[in-house]
Amino acid sequence: MKKLFFLIFLIQFSCSSFLVAQNTKLTEKTKSELVALIGSYSEARDKNDTVLLKSILTADVDQLVSSGEWREGISKAVEGMQRSSTTNVGARTLTVEKCRLLHPEVGIVDARYQIESGDGSIRKMWSTFFVVREKGKWKISAIRNMLPTTQ
Repeated sequence: MKKLFFLIFLIQFSCSSFLVAQNTKLTEKTKSELVALIGSYSEARDKNDTVLLKSILTADVDQLVSSGEWREGISKAVEGMQRSSTTNVGARTLTVEKCRLLHPEVGIVDARYQIESGDGSIRKMWSTFFVVREKGKWKISAIRNMLPTTQ
């Protein structure tokens, strides 16, 4: 019994040491990479560039939009983004407000998301991007769009 307890203790200690040892400090270089990723996403949406979009999204990307629609998988996400850009016409602006790393290869990016329509009205929202590094390149793994009830 003592051996089993000691083994469990060693496993827990090793795992917690590993987690603490991870470098989650956000460097300027990483922050610039994440801001550029969101810029590429914005550009791909503006230009309806599905090739660029597919290159910056993970295969299992999922998106929850402000209407409550879930888009799961890259093909449904891209299709939904194209549909949304067509039906919600206007100049889209994403402004990164905050970035943070949860792990050296996993992060969260929060951005203000605005759509200015032709009549001058502005729809003010928030987007949260969950990002992962795949083969040395940052990609978007999940997107959450929120429409606050108050500003």
